Amino acid sequence: MGYQPPYSITPTIMKLVSEISEFIGRYSTRNDSSMAPHLRRENRIRTIQASLAIENNTLSLEQVTAVIDGKRILGHPREIQEVRNAFTAYETMETWSATAETDLLQAHALLMHGLVDGPGRYRSSDVGIFRGETLVHMAPPASQVSRLMADLLTWLMTTEEHPLVSSCAFHYELEFIHPFADGNGRMGRLWQTLILRQWKPLLTYLPVETVIREYQTDYYQVLAESDRQADATPFIEFMLRALHEAMREATETDQVTDQVTDQVTDQVVNLMGALEQNELGSNDLMQALGLAHRPTFRSSYLNPALEGNWIERTQPDSPRSPTQRYRLSPKGKRWLLRRRAITG
Repeated sequence: MGYQPPYSITPTIMKLVSEISEFIGRYSTRNDSSMAPHLRRENRIRTIQASLAIENNTLSLEQVTAVIDGKRILGHPREIQEVRNAFTAYETMETWSATAETDLLQAHALLMHGLVDGPGRYRSSDVGIFRGETLVHMAPPASQVSRLMADLLTWLMTTEEHPLVSSCAFHYELEFIHPFADGNGRMGRLWQTLILRQWKPLLTYLPVETVIREYQTDYYQVLAESDRQADATPFIEFMLRALHEAMREATETDQVTDQVTDQVTDQVVNLMGALEQNELGSNDLMQALGLAHRPTFRSSYLNPALEGNWIERTQPDSPRSPTQRYRLSPKGKRWLLRRRAITG
């Protein structure tokens, strides 16, 4: 009998797989293989920025976009190289097979070009993963890496597990084996996307990494918990929740885009634009909008934006605080990004 990653199919996993599949069905009716190029590009850039941010790359979405556009920016050369490498890897992904070791190694070579010695090769020394000064994971000996990866790729080739589950299990196992000297995290996320792409090509452009980035502490905690239990189930449940959230956001954003004139008034759009760069208090917001009549500001601008979850308070537990400020919500940020992509 071949290798089988240690995990169980829980009721939570079954429920998430079912709901994600329903989201995919609805999403597919709006976005087939002819998804607009500007939307594919927007989601790819968001994916790259978030995946690298998880690895402590400090470049903003705007800076990442500029690097991909070939523009010069002020930034650390290593971080700029990481962006270029990631873009090349994601653009090459459609030529790879998720079960081919040669493709896995080529992907690492592209991701880590100019960043490590010997990119595209398994590590040759033993490694431990630390958080601060605490050892959180001792990876298998380097002498076992080649065999363990061969077993894992064979399992992926032969498993009858649902791709949503097998992609999460593979992601965890790659992190556990830690086959490369560096770049394992971004490789795990890239390869999960590739596995999902081979099941549903549309998922190539689902920016799951943005959700993982938002819950980065939890991401590392469930990795550690799965290590302690010698069971990938906690990690699989976490990743399925991230996929669920990413699919929910994608379908919600599509609905917002399709119904923008009905759901977002010009006043709310103007208010979101005023908050695009900074958090502002009500007085500063009124000034930015050129308003002097506070009741109009509240009834036509502020309250609809809050009720629609386009913006949020910086002090949600103290709505009447004199130091209250407002900022774009994640939903508002996504809407503005989509609107900018559509309008150019």
